[in-house]
Amino acid sequence: MIKIYGMRSCPDCAFMEAQVKGDDRYEVIDIGGHIRHLKEFLRLRDNHPVFSEVRQMGYAGIPCFVLEDGTITLNPEEAGLKGRDSEGASCRLDGTGC
Repeated sequence: MIKIYGMRSCPDCAFMEAQVKGDDRYEVIDIGGHIRHLKEFLRLRDNHPVFSEVRQMGYAGIPCFVLEDGTITLNPEEAGLKGRDSEGASCRLDGTGC
């Protein structure tokens, strides 16, 4: 099962969640829904090299995908999903992304 860490208030995450609704190959984990989920995500974000650039740029690093083999990626295509067009709402303060 592929885990997707995100928040319902994030437009990129909502786009991913809509794609996997009803698909039991994916588990959507809302990091804003419970402190346990936030801590789980922060452990990944604070310690995994895939987030190095994300942290430097001030992004949250969501949506984040943990593939079945344990690979962590920020690329939806690697999780078998379509990426969202970069235009529109964004959850970064400067409007450039999550």
